[in-house]
Amino acid sequence: MSRTFKSWKKPLIQEGKFTRWHWVVRHTKNFKLGKNTDIGAFTYINAKNVVEIADEVQIGSHCSIYSVSTIDNKAGKVTLKKNCKIGSHSVIMPRITVGENSVIGAFSFVNKNIPANVVAFGVPVKVIKKL
Repeated sequence: MSRTFKSWKKPLIQEGKFTRWHWVVRHTKNFKLGKNTDIGAFTYINAKNVVEIADEVQIGSHCSIYSVSTIDNKAGKVTLKKNCKIGSHSVIMPRITVGENSVIGAFSFVNKNIPANVVAFGVPVKVIKKL
């Protein structure tokens, strides 16, 4: 375990209010957060239809994670599996799973499931290589 997480404590998450680290969750009752996670400042998480973030996930700053989209009427659970990494300014749409150990590059638009152990990036996201 890295030094960053030696004294990790679950953050106080209140409906629609910034955490100590300046990220926010809507629909907190449907939000599940694993241990040793790192979520960057100004990230917005809409958990209306469940957002589950597993242990040791890292999310860069200014990301948006949506379990509902009013633009195209999609809705569904978002799952970020253990040890995946989401680059800054990325957008994750409803009904998406990012697999264990996968890396999403910065500024990516994630509109399809990403398997475990890959690097993916782009608008829309594409798998670039296996890890």
